[in-house]
Amino acid sequence: MPNDHTNHAPDAGALPEPDPAALAHSKRLCAQIRAEIDGGGGRITFRRFMELALYAPGLGYYSAGSRKLGAAGDFVTAPELSPLFSRCVARAVYPVLRELADGSVLEVGAGSGAMAVGVLQELEALHCLPQQYLILELSAELRARQQQTLEAACPALLSRVHWAQELPDGFRGAVLANEVLDAMPAHRFTVRSGGVREQYVAWSDGFVALDDVPCEPRIAERVASIEASLGTALPKDYCSEINFTAEDWVRSVADGLAVGAVLLIDYGFPRHEYYHPQRHMGTLMCHYRHRVHGDPFVYPGLQDITAHVDFSAIADAAHDGGLGVAGYTTQGNFLIGSGLAELAADQQGDERRRLQTANEVKKLTLPHEMGELFKVLVLTRGVSDALPAFALRDMRARL
Repeated sequence: MPNDHTNHAPDAGALPEPDPAALAHSKRLCAQIRAEIDGGGGRITFRRFMELALYAPGLGYYSAGSRKLGAAGDFVTAPELSPLFSRCVARAVYPVLRELADGSVLEVGAGSGAMAVGVLQELEALHCLPQQYLILELSAELRARQQQTLEAACPALLSRVHWAQELPDGFRGAVLANEVLDAMPAHRFTVRSGGVREQYVAWSDGFVALDDVPCEPRIAERVASIEASLGTALPKDYCSEINFTAEDWVRSVADGLAVGAVLLIDYGFPRHEYYHPQRHMGTLMCHYRHRVHGDPFVYPGLQDITAHVDFSAIADAAHDGGLGVAGYTTQGNFLIGSGLAELAADQQGDERRRLQTANEVKKLTLPHEMGELFKVLVLTRGVSDALPAFALRDMRARL
């Protein structure tokens, strides 16, 4: 029999109450998910629940019109935190674009458009503007916001920007993905006395999690591979995530990349850290109005649901697709290797502005802020692997 685990919502005062329109929106999405559960014999996989909660057309978190980024949203990403981040990203891929001469940039999931602005402006300053700056964005609300941001900040460069609906074939240039992999729907698994179980979602006066025999055969195979790499069995009642969606996406990017580099920035770990026995509750996190909690069943459609990235699995998928792993390091090392100190020192402004810049640098680089948890992985095909951004500390051996 499957094991039943109800995910209880936080205390009533822990999360802000949605307004009536938002709550009605969430209830419509819940009704759609419940209908799919009913049609699926009383349950769906957790992966499918996460996919619907985030991407159901018109209702999912990333498909609807609510503001997600910034002070008025649910979380802040590095490009919104400081323009220095995007300028460093531009400097990191500059050698690739210079080598190709006719290369383009493809940004996947461009958020507010802040990174596109910073990358384009810095590449212009480096006399290395791309042929095109393509943005692959699923959210209509974010596409509109990106265009507004670019029109306001760099109207002269807007003619180079185009929005795409899918990954292009034969792409030449640099692919940028900042906090993209963590939002791809992941499978959840548990280790029980009876073996490996997959997590499903059912309805019983609310969404509940069930453990049962996996319907995805790769789960048991991957858990066996994880245990082999760790040299020990995972403890009983261990729960974690496997993101086959992210791995398949990397392979699809590899299929479409003729020559260039793929820069992946996200929070996560190499496999031996990701599946450490002490991380027995996994890495699933939810973001709602700048509160972080662990219940994916609270306000579906109104909150972000993420899982950390297993960078070892992403590197393996890249190798499967014929890409080379040219560098892996922490965000702090990556930014310093990309000239962060020099860029910060060149910032103009009064004492208040200098203090603000110093605080931005600390948040981006310090270990207890974003500097250590966020990692950067670069994948290449047909270009030089000698990228200065990874020269300070290359951690590929840890993958």
